[in-house]
Amino acid sequence: MSSLRWCLILNGKCAGDMPLREAVAAMRGEGIAVEVRVTWERGDAERYVAEAIEHGVDTVIAAGGDGTFSEVAGALAGRDADADTLPTMGLIPLGTANDFADAAGLPIEPLAALQLIRAEKAQSIDVLRIIADGNTRWCVNMLSGGFSAKVSADTNSRLKQRLGGIAYLLTGIAELGNIETQPARVAASGLDWQGEFIALACGNGRQAGGGHVLCPDAYIDDGLLDVTIVPPPDGDVLATLGTLLNEGTVAALEQAAVRRQSRSVEIHAPDAFDLTLDGEPAMASSLRIDCLPRRLRLHLPPGCPLLSSPAR
Repeated sequence: MSSLRWCLILNGKCAGDMPLREAVAAMRGEGIAVEVRVTWERGDAERYVAEAIEHGVDTVIAAGGDGTFSEVAGALAGRDADADTLPTMGLIPLGTANDFADAAGLPIEPLAALQLIRAEKAQSIDVLRIIADGNTRWCVNMLSGGFSAKVSADTNSRLKQRLGGIAYLLTGIAELGNIETQPARVAASGLDWQGEFIALACGNGRQAGGGHVLCPDAYIDDGLLDVTIVPPPDGDVLATLGTLLNEGTVAALEQAAVRRQSRSVEIHAPDAFDLTLDGEPAMASSLRIDCLPRRLRLHLPPGCPLLSSPAR
C-alpha cells in the first residue's frame, strides 16, 4: 500500500465535478491519502498550503484553471524555504483555457492527471515574482498586458463555459474596432524600449488567452523570462490584430514584435493599464518581474515541451 499523502486544493466552482470525485476515490482505493480542500475566497489557497506543509504532505495539487494553479503555486513559492524542502506540486486542469496545461502536454482527464502525479518524478521549474505598484504577485505561466489582457478580462464567464477557448477569439474579434495603444517604457537585459504598444507579454510559459502563443521560445526551467512587445505596425493596426487572432499569434509576432530574454524586466507607464496574471485580471502602471529559478517542483509528463531538457 502507498504511504503518499496529497492535499488537493479545488476551485469552488468545480466542486461538483464527478470525474474528479471518481478519480480521488480511485487514488484513495490505491492507498494514497488525499485530503480535499475547496477554495471560496481569496486567501484560502495560501491557508490550505500552509496547513498542508504543517501536516507534512508529499504533494499539493491544484484543481482548477490557470488562476487556481497560479494561486496555489504562489502560496508555495512565497514560502521562506528551499524548493527541495517544500511539497511537490501537481495540476488537474479544470479551467476554460488551461493554457499552461495545454502547452505542457498535461492530461485534462482528472484520473490521468492524478496517475501522472503518482508516476512521474517532479521537475524543478521557475516562477515569476511580480511587484505591481508595490504589491507582490506570482505567475507560473505568463503576465500579459494591453489588448490581449483586455480580451481576457472582457470575455464573459458564461460564454467561456459554453464555448471554451474560442470565447476569447470571439471577444477579440468583437473588440478589434476599440483598440487603443498604451505608452510604456520596458527595460530588460539588452533592451531599453520606449513607445506605444498594443500587446506585451512576460512569459515563463508560452501561451495565454485561450491558446495564443505570445512567447514561443519560452522554457519553464531556463532561469529566464521571455519578453514580447507588439508595437503598432507601420500599416493597419486592425490588420495586425486580425492576423494575431485569426492566423495565429506566432505569425503576427514574426512580423511586428520586439522579443528578448532576461532574468528580470521593469515596465513603467504613465497610467495604469490592463493586465492578466495567469488569466486573472489586474491593473498597474509600474511593474518589476523577476524570474526565480527552480523555485517549485512540478509533476510533468515525460518529454514535456516546456522543459529545456525534457525528462524521459
